[in-house]
Formats: sequence, C-alpha cells, structure tokens
Amino acid sequence: MATRYTIGSGVVITALALTLIALLIPVDRFGSTASAAVAGPAAGDDDGGGTMSTAYGPLTAADRDFIRKVRLAGLWELPAGRQAQQRGSRPAIRTAGEHLVEGHTELDRQVIQVGQALGVDLPNQPSTQQQDWLGQLTRAKGDEYERLFVQLLRRAHGKVFALLAGIRAQTRNSMVRALATSANATVLDHITVLEDSGLVDFDTLSDNVRTTK
Repeated sequence: MATRYTIGSGVVITALALTLIALLIPVDRFGSTASAAVAGPAAGDDDGGGTMSTAYGPLTAADRDFIRKVRLAGLWELPAGRQAQQRGSRPAIRTAGEHLVEGHTELDRQVIQVGQALGVDLPNQPSTQQQDWLGQLTRAKGDEYERLFVQLLRRAHGKVFALLAGIRAQTRNSMVRALATSANATVLDHITVLEDSGLVDFDTLSDNVRTTK
C-alpha cells in the first residue's frame, strides 16, 4: 500500500512539474512578442532597451521615444514661438507665438522631470530637420515668414497629435500617461491658435508635400 502511494505521489509531482514548465515557456515567448509589438510600429526609433520596470509601471521603447519627441518639440518650437512674438506683423501670429512659448515652457519642465524620474536620456538640441525648419523661418521675411511659420508648426503639431493618441491609449506607465495628457492639451491649443490665423493651407499638410524656401 505504501509503495502504491509513493508511486502515485511521484506521478502527481512529475505531472505538476511538467505543467509548470509548459506554462512558463509560452509566457516567456508571448511576453517577448507582446513587448516587440508595443515597441515596434509605435516606437519610432527603438533604443534597444526593451521594456523596463519602474516604480510608475512598465516603460517601453515606445514610451521612451515619446518622451524624447516631446523634448525635441520644445527645443525648436520654443525659439520659433519667441521669433513669432518678435517678428509677427499679424496679431494672430504673435498670439500663436505666445501660446507656443507658454505651452512648451511648461511642457519642457514636465518632460525634464519625467526623464529624470524614469532614467531617460533627453536630447539637448533640435534634430537636423528641426534646425532646418528654424533656418527656413530665419531666412523668410514678411508675409512669407508668417505663412511659413503657420504651415511648419501646424504640420508638426498634426504629427505629434496622432502620436499622442496611441501613447495615451497604450502606455502602462503612469508618468508617461500624465505627460501624454498634458501634451495633448498643449498640442490641441497650439493647433487651434495656428488655425485661427487663417493661414493654414490644409492641402499641403500631407507628408507627400515638402515645404522648402
């Protein structure tokens, strides 16, 4: 009788062990696939760090890419806004410049705090493309300047607005979610004041059209 119980116990233990192994392997595989799916199309530039654990929830490559993009936006839109305040002849252009400066000053403060809290390295200068946009604005004059200012900024904000929706819906990190919420309000405000200028050419907002001067 004792032998029968011993054999029965051994079978049960073996079965449990095999079940545990079978459960662990798929979880590992699906976990990797899920991380890749989240960090793939939505991530833009994948920094190769994968998903990291933080006190505020998982931090994906897509989250980090978003944080850096918010910082990059401020690095060129702040000087563009200050320039519009000084050079705009239309009140609507000066108002748009004021909103850009106020909005990105606060958003920049927030994104720096988020970057420090989550250990995300942030850029300190605009991208090559953003520097080119600033150069175009500096060279433009009069009415040409104001139309270019509105078009460049409206197009850039439209792209960020689309990115925000995906990040806000998918992120599981509370700090990233809060940043996305703040950025959403700021970007929508900027889109509104730029459109209020009456100078937006909606037909040329497509990615297929390049603005060059």
